[in-house]
Amino acid sequence: MTAKPMTGAEALVKCLENEGVEYIWGLSGGAALPIFDALFESKIKLILVRHEQGATHMADGYARATGRPGVVLVTSGPGATNTITGVMTAHMDSVPMVVLTGQTISPMLGKDAFQEADVFDISMPVVKHSYLIKNTADIPRIIREAFHITNSGRPGPVMIDIPKDFSAGEFEGELHADMDLPGYSPGGTDVHEDEVMAIAEALSKSHRPVLLVGHGVLISGGQDALKKLAETLNAPVTTTLLGKGAFPESHSLALGMLGMHGTAYSNKAVAECDLIMSIGSRFDDRIIGKPSVFCKNATRIHVDIEESEFGRMIQCDHYCAGDAKQVIEELLKHVGELNTSSWLDRLDMYKRRFPLTYKKRGGLKVQHILDTLNDMLKGEGVIATDVGQHQMWSAQFMKCEKPNSWLSSGGAGTMGYGFPAAIGAQFGRPNEPVWAIVGDGGFQMTMAELATAAINRLPVKVIIMNNSYLGMVRQWQTMFYDDRKCGVDLEGNPDFARLTECYENAKGFTLKRVADIRKILERAMEYNEGPCIINAIVEKTENVFPMIPSGAPLETMMIKEPKSTADLEKPTGST
Repeated sequence: MTAKPMTGAEALVKCLENEGVEYIWGLSGGAALPIFDALFESKIKLILVRHEQGATHMADGYARATGRPGVVLVTSGPGATNTITGVMTAHMDSVPMVVLTGQTISPMLGKDAFQEADVFDISMPVVKHSYLIKNTADIPRIIREAFHITNSGRPGPVMIDIPKDFSAGEFEGELHADMDLPGYSPGGTDVHEDEVMAIAEALSKSHRPVLLVGHGVLISGGQDALKKLAETLNAPVTTTLLGKGAFPESHSLALGMLGMHGTAYSNKAVAECDLIMSIGSRFDDRIIGKPSVFCKNATRIHVDIEESEFGRMIQCDHYCAGDAKQVIEELLKHVGELNTSSWLDRLDMYKRRFPLTYKKRGGLKVQHILDTLNDMLKGEGVIATDVGQHQMWSAQFMKCEKPNSWLSSGGAGTMGYGFPAAIGAQFGRPNEPVWAIVGDGGFQMTMAELATAAINRLPVKVIIMNNSYLGMVRQWQTMFYDDRKCGVDLEGNPDFARLTECYENAKGFTLKRVADIRKILERAMEYNEGPCIINAIVEKTENVFPMIPSGAPLETMMIKEPKSTADLEKPTGST
């Protein structure tokens, strides 16, 4: 008997195996059936999700927690377009991901065939690269290129659209193929010594420096080099939202997160510094507030792997293009301790004067729950957040001591991200505790993935900060729109604990009293047969502080609730 010819789908799966793919998150459909069939006997484990958006967030969480690309497989048309939100989230936060989409047969392309969508063009603005397979012989080359592109330089998602006649058709080619990327330059391979020397010279003149650390340091694996640099210079370190974990937050030089809802002392440090060096951060709008006055009297330095980020938001005095770890290691050869004792004393005074606080009396507060959880976890495990007030409180009160332990949607601000991202992280790090901190609004966007977590018996812990509001939008309406609440009331939420109990292997708790915080958290930690949901009925109208209105200078920071909101100007940016 002659051997059955290999199909394009089978060749595709073999190539994925050669790339070391461990999991694929997906949802099946007609145009992708040949690929799902080829996975039937593969060593790659297919994780069936309940919505394609959930698949992308799981792949994203897996990638951030492990450093390995996440892989998604969906069908054509609405299956493919349902991934776009998750793809955009990964694109804006520089997360490696490969998304495989089934497509109608090639003769029907452009003819509005059943479940046809031009995903190649639709995805173009939110991917690092897109492919449309036009020949089975191209599959090995394209897969190899996709994994190289997604995880090199500044990482980002890659989309591969596969017409069904090529996935079902006979494979014609070799499984091992060379890449053909003559125009692709990921950057970060060379460090320009003259740029590093200029930065070292500028640092040597500084008495009030601040190191601003972003996600790029984590991507490069530069956290140890960064710690050595901070200690060598004796310079304080503040992080972006996605930079949390790049520098241990228990360290005496740590200032926590800066920006719109950053710590008061980090924002004051940035406002008063004589030099700010951003490493692996893109100076986003949540950090700089009003660009024309941001650190206007300080020397500004920008280190980034992608030169296109230089000058986009603010003009700097010195730029250095390169991988964060490599740049830091080169810089360490040329710097020494700075005279910062008076500066650090001043910042320590700010830490004592403006600590993160909350009232422990009265109703159940998000901050109290997170403060207790932080004390119990002691820096261990992975924290994934959704987007909103709870996200900002989590960034403030959950102290990160290790890299890749903080997962949050920064650039896109995607509600519904936290829970599926935690699921992906739990797959990637099965022996570590994974906690999702979510709001009642965002959780309901992807809560169908409770089934995915329960079926796979994943011990993910989820705290739903349930205030029956879209809390951050409600805060802005209260402060800047004369308390005219419109489109934010979530009255009618389900009983999330009882809903959880509908799933086998899932456990639900309800938390209402301050006195029960530690007890409920302990019970959740003890349950490891599947997902555990804590429905925390928190105060409805608590506001997040410190706060800098969007588009306003750092110097206008509100450290606590203002006595009156009558004179507050409507912010110029989004929530």
